[in-house]
Amino acid sequence: MDYVIIGQFAVFGAVTIMLWAMFTVFSGDKSRATERLDELREPSGRSSEPTSDRQNSMNMLEKAAPTLSKALTPKTDLEKNELKVKLANAGFNSLSASNMYLAARAGMGILCAVIGGALGYFHWGPNMQGVTAFAITTAVGMYAPAIWLYMLRKGRMERIFLSLPDLLDLLVVCVEAGLGLDAAMRRVADELQDSAPDASYEFSLCNMQLQMGIPKKQALHDLGIRSGVDDMKALAAIMIQAEKFGSSIAKALRVQSDTMRVKRRQMAEEKAQQTSVKMIFPLVIFIFPGVFVVIVGPAAIMMMKNLLTD
Repeated sequence: MDYVIIGQFAVFGAVTIMLWAMFTVFSGDKSRATERLDELREPSGRSSEPTSDRQNSMNMLEKAAPTLSKALTPKTDLEKNELKVKLANAGFNSLSASNMYLAARAGMGILCAVIGGALGYFHWGPNMQGVTAFAITTAVGMYAPAIWLYMLRKGRMERIFLSLPDLLDLLVVCVEAGLGLDAAMRRVADELQDSAPDASYEFSLCNMQLQMGIPKKQALHDLGIRSGVDDMKALAAIMIQAEKFGSSIAKALRVQSDTMRVKRRQMAEEKAQQTSVKMIFPLVIFIFPGVFVVIVGPAAIMMMKNLLTD
């Protein structure tokens, strides 16, 4: 077995192990916020068992993360806040999420640099091709977690955006039925826990902040920032304004619901208008060659026969 095959298997195994480790670290069965919410709902169900092996390994990773992420840590507060917002948009709200993410980027970069350097040295030797392989694999390792975070963030924001109509309709019904805003948000979070878990989680976290004594304005503002969805930010702003000026929250939510319906109808009409333009490319690439062969093919065959007989 030559070095190329060995290098390919090594790269595949290393990337698989790193992705599995990142998935294990970032996607636990339950986040800490969810566990705290469960404890608040059922105080008698608090676990008094000793920490498991997984918790011990997580603690070890959290201790090692600051050292690995030190080189990639943002220098300014603005960059740190932007990174925290991106992680919050993807669903990672823990205090150590930034360090864990930067440590994953550094670890992936180092691992891919070692693999790329070894593969380039054994296959091409110490020349420009070997250096290029080292640089490419290092860049892939550094930016793979960023691409993974972008995909998670985009998917979660889209799920929250699609669940907003049901959420807002249920919130309007609860408020018009006589519930207060806090009770209505709690009811919405309970009802949409299965159908819209991301939006339900955000509302549950907002309720937990309100129970901890955080001002309602700050909790609603954080709700809009964490979600990353413009419509959720607008909803939070409307609830803040209604709370500030003492106006009817039910009327404000009803107006916002109507506005969101109009916006979604306009978006659907826009996509429908784009269909004819988007259909040009598959028509030209896949359908037009077949139609061309069917129409021109018999004529071309007859012309070839005539030319051969002549």
